[in-house]
Amino acid sequence: MFNKNIKLVIAGLIIVWAVWQFVEGHIGNGISLILLSGIFIFLYFKNEMILLAFLRLRKQDFEGAKKWLDKIKDPEKALTKKQQGYYWYLHGLMVSQTNITQAEKFFKRAIRLGLSMDHDLAMAKLNLAGIAMTKRRKREATMLLNEAKKLDKHGMMNDQIRMMKEQMKKI
Repeated sequence: MFNKNIKLVIAGLIIVWAVWQFVEGHIGNGISLILLSGIFIFLYFKNEMILLAFLRLRKQDFEGAKKWLDKIKDPEKALTKKQQGYYWYLHGLMVSQTNITQAEKFFKRAIRLGLSMDHDLAMAKLNLAGIAMTKRRKREATMLLNEAKKLDKHGMMNDQIRMMKEQMKKI
């Protein structure tokens, strides 16, 4: 994994090389180099270790996802702000099965740093609402559920939100 700034420097150097290829008349090489620099620019905005951890989580392989996330040393320096949000979001998802206090801390940190997709933010708030509900904080859980419902524009989490509201009535 390259540092985020190194990725931009590499992309810049490849673009300079591509421009030189265009000037020399090697149009095919220049186009290929522009596409190659696009990979580094993409990886600046989407960290490769986080992408691989997401792929592991889709397969319910929590240990594999943890291995990929553990390869990121010092996330404050190596990741952009949104990537840090996803880093802590993934940690929260993995820890939520075993330690809800730790998961709550991770989800709050992820929300504070920001998540770029509304449904990811809605899922983080839904998980926080579940944690608040288990800790008997009904007002906070209701507020988080309402926020999650607003963020869920496609209605993918309607069933989970409805189930949580029914469970809150029992409290």
